[in-house]
Amino acid sequence: MDRRNKGISRRDVLLAAGASIALTTMAPPAQAMMITRNVSAGPEEPERRAELAEQAIVQRHVRSLWGQPRHSLGMLVWPSSWIDRSFVRWCYWWQAHLLDCAVDAAHRARTTERVDRVAAIAGGIRTRNLTGWTNRYYDDMGWLALSLERAERLLGLRFGDAVGDLRADLLDGWNPAVGAVPWRAGDEFYNTPAIGPTGIAMARLGELSRAGQLADFLFTRLHDSGSGLILDGVHEPGGRVDRTVRTYCQGVAIGLATELAMRTGESIHRRRAAALVAAVGDRLTSAGVIAAAAGDDSGLFMGILARYLAETALALGDTTAANIVHASARAAWRHRAEVDGLPLFGVDWTRPVTVPAPQGIIPQLIHSTSAANLSRDLSVQLSGWMLLEADHRLTAAGR
Repeated sequence: MDRRNKGISRRDVLLAAGASIALTTMAPPAQAMMITRNVSAGPEEPERRAELAEQAIVQRHVRSLWGQPRHSLGMLVWPSSWIDRSFVRWCYWWQAHLLDCAVDAAHRARTTERVDRVAAIAGGIRTRNLTGWTNRYYDDMGWLALSLERAERLLGLRFGDAVGDLRADLLDGWNPAVGAVPWRAGDEFYNTPAIGPTGIAMARLGELSRAGQLADFLFTRLHDSGSGLILDGVHEPGGRVDRTVRTYCQGVAIGLATELAMRTGESIHRRRAAALVAAVGDRLTSAGVIAAAAGDDSGLFMGILARYLAETALALGDTTAANIVHASARAAWRHRAEVDGLPLFGVDWTRPVTVPAPQGIIPQLIHSTSAANLSRDLSVQLSGWMLLEADHRLTAAGR
């Protein structure tokens, strides 16, 4: 497979790392702040709640990349160490979702500051990725293609041929013998986390035939007839299925079926979306609230499901999907903690965020293994922000 932008010298990496360390070692340490569960009901308006979630992430996580103007990224944890602030650890798909949430905010209430933030995060991703917009992972590239396409369509921002580069690499990943794209280049694992966002991107970029084939793969090869849910993936050749059930796998399958229902008018896609939403409601919610995840990568799973539940509620009028989003948003808000008046979300929206001892001082999170420690992850906070933006979009549309 001929993949572009794969050349990078050791000198480039060392220069980037050296500049990063030099810039961040002089940065002040994280200040001691108080985390509290003594929170008020807060604003009732979903728009204001989404705005506060946005402010929390911008203040705690978003920083300049290596001191470059108009280049920003999200620190993966907060409070942060100098290593965190150096962006030595690179998590492409978390940054793609940060970009998508920044697009949500700018579309909700367009300001110069918000639009500039979208551009800065996109520039930070391109620079920190070192080799261009693409990499070896089709799930990563699918997510970034979606966020950049939305930035162009909703905000009028274009980043050269970024979307075209990503589209070309996603198409290059197609294996006609399997009828899908793998998790990463050269791999034998064909999983929902890669196929789903790739399919949604293909649908939005006009590749409806390819998107339809990917949907067929999910809803035939990876559909569990017993639960009605979509499984994680399959190893080919051999056909060994990974039967793990993840919330975000349902989200991207719902999103893909919804896109195809809107764009083709074929009833099969509407039926697939509705059946999967119903299965999620039955099996992956508690009192109507999306099931909990853990920290690290899985912190994003809940928010991704909420995003695509909102999409199908808006596009196809699915009231079950809308009810899950609204119930989850109410629960996440009710069970949040606060730091300096801004929300801190947990990995389980049905339970209060655990306040660490002693006296709820935030730096205790740095070395803590308690449940509250999971709230350090950018992924967990992005899920909360994504959820509240989805709740706002539904409310604004009267759904």
